[in-house]
Amino acid sequence: MLGSNFLELKLTRLVLEEADHATSCKVALVEGDQNVEVEGKGVGAVDAIFSALLSRYAREYQSLKTIELVAFDVGAEMETKKAQAGVDAVGRVTIEITNSEGRRFTFNDKSRSVTVSIARAVLGVVQYFVNAERAFLTLHNARRDALARGREDLVARYTAEMAQVVESTSYAEVIANIRKELG
Repeated sequence: MLGSNFLELKLTRLVLEEADHATSCKVALVEGDQNVEVEGKGVGAVDAIFSALLSRYAREYQSLKTIELVAFDVGAEMETKKAQAGVDAVGRVTIEITNSEGRRFTFNDKSRSVTVSIARAVLGVVQYFVNAERAFLTLHNARRDALARGREDLVARYTAEMAQVVESTSYAEVIANIRKELG
């Protein structure tokens, strides 16, 4: 549905620094065809990386402010170890998020670097919710156009698709902003 408007985020570099129970991070990523670097602070890597990404995306994508981290798990896939000691096993990261309606979403990543997997899982969270909000706005505009043209068939289709997208998160603030623009 989004075509070229789909936001794809790829991690290119991650720098973490921990001191006095606080974590700072710099996250370099590719956003579409643009290189971006964001910084954040938090209590641990997940919090710092999430904070860094929210500093860039939550201003424009209000739905990111309505989600909450509810579970975080790190595990090792010991059968993947190359060395006998197993310290090089693939690490598996799982992050669970709830939206404003209490619906759970699970994001996973695995690699030999747990911190990289944390960053990629958090990128997955942000990418998913940004694209869901973009899809909602695209459908809203398409529905408005269909209404103006008297295309009830398309109005029904876009309304049904919007109902599916709304399951991702609450778009109350997004809708309020649309009303401000129209009013």
